[in-house]
Amino acid sequence: MTGYHDYVLGLIPAALLGITFMLEGLGWSLQVAVPVGGAVAAGLVGHAMFVRGPVSDPMVRDAPVGGGPDAGAAPGAPSNLD
Repeated sequence: MTGYHDYVLGLIPAALLGITFMLEGLGWSLQVAVPVGGAVAAGLVGHAMFVRGPVSDPMVRDAPVGGGPDAGAAPGAPSNLD
C-alpha cells in the first residue's frame, strides 16, 4: 500500500530533473534551472518531514486485570495492604 511519503520519495527526483529540464527547455540557463528544481525538491522534503511528518501509532498499554491497589504490581511482589 503506497502512502504519502512513498509518493514524495518518487516526486523528489522527478521534481529536480523535470523542473530543471523544463526550465532549460524554456530558455533558462542551467545555472538558474538547477537551483530552482532543487528548491522545489527541498520544499517537498521539508513538507514531508515537518508538515506531514511520519508518525507511528502511540503504544497503548493494556489495563491490568483486577482493580485492587496491587493490580499493577509484579507477580510475587509483597502486598502493600495493611
